[in-house]
Amino acid sequence: MSYDYKEIVPFLLNWFDYNARILPWRENPRPYYVWISEIMLQQTRVEAVKEYFYRFTKAIPDIETLAHIEDEKLMKLWEGLGYYNRARNLKKAARLVMSDYDGELPSDYKELLKLPGIGAYTAGAIASIAFGLPEAAIDGNALRIAKRIAGSLEDITKESVKKELAEDFKRVLPKDRPGDFNQALMDLGAMICLPNGRPLCEQCPVMHFCQAYHKDMVMQIPVKPPKKERRIEKRTILLMEFQDRYMIHKREPKGLLAGLWELPGIEGEWSAAKLRKGLEDQGITIDSMESLGSAKHIFSHLEWHMMGYHVRIQELPMEFLHDNAYVMADGMELKSVYTLPSAFSAYTKGLW
Repeated sequence: MSYDYKEIVPFLLNWFDYNARILPWRENPRPYYVWISEIMLQQTRVEAVKEYFYRFTKAIPDIETLAHIEDEKLMKLWEGLGYYNRARNLKKAARLVMSDYDGELPSDYKELLKLPGIGAYTAGAIASIAFGLPEAAIDGNALRIAKRIAGSLEDITKESVKKELAEDFKRVLPKDRPGDFNQALMDLGAMICLPNGRPLCEQCPVMHFCQAYHKDMVMQIPVKPPKKERRIEKRTILLMEFQDRYMIHKREPKGLLAGLWELPGIEGEWSAAKLRKGLEDQGITIDSMESLGSAKHIFSHLEWHMMGYHVRIQELPMEFLHDNAYVMADGMELKSVYTLPSAFSAYTKGLW
């Protein structure tokens, strides 16, 4: 359902002029900074991203550095942000920019879409904010605000709905401030037209245009299908200590947490007695073993329900020490060299 949004534009921009969030990538909206921030902000809260953005751009100040950085260092800089394919795609895109675009991020929307990890929203955000191009950036905030204003009960997860809204917004984008318009929607969605709980309608600069507000439907809009229940996997996690070092294992190059280091784990929930026997059957002599309790980690479509054990090892078979999939690392190496996903943080806290 197409809708004419032109009347909201001056009110939205005026509100943004006085209420825009102060964010590090806005202070200097060079294309590289806008790109990195937008990738980091995918599925991650703004407040959490700020510290990572400072650290990342200090270590990797430009596209050329990103294109040539070692994978292990890149993963370490990304550690804690999750969804590690985002970081891998950043490096792939940087290499492509170096080879095909003379080291400069392209200022064309269609060319941006050709880069790994950049979809319609991210291309629109970079094009409008960094290059001042009249391109819409349709994310969850834009969809939620637009559909509440229009009083629309359309399913916002449908690509046809996103495409139509992009066309609607493109018709009203202010030629001189397309980036500000898109960022105003981002801020309004984060600060007032909230995704969870009741929005702060009385503070909204476009409340008088909002059909959902006037019809008391703000909690019914936007419409999207119910989420599928996450699959639950039970796992037993082992903090295996030998000579003041801890065993870590490299995951397969594809699949969940691909190519990252992890604490050794076993599918299912093992009792202490079963675990002790299983380890001893592999030739491991155990000095002591204690429970580290249960923990849970939520991925997008999966939950790990974990039970952890701290296993102090007296003797370890040589094959473990020479297996390339295993490494023995001390606490400082785990902190500064190896990337352990936050899924294991419940069992690694206190190691450094």
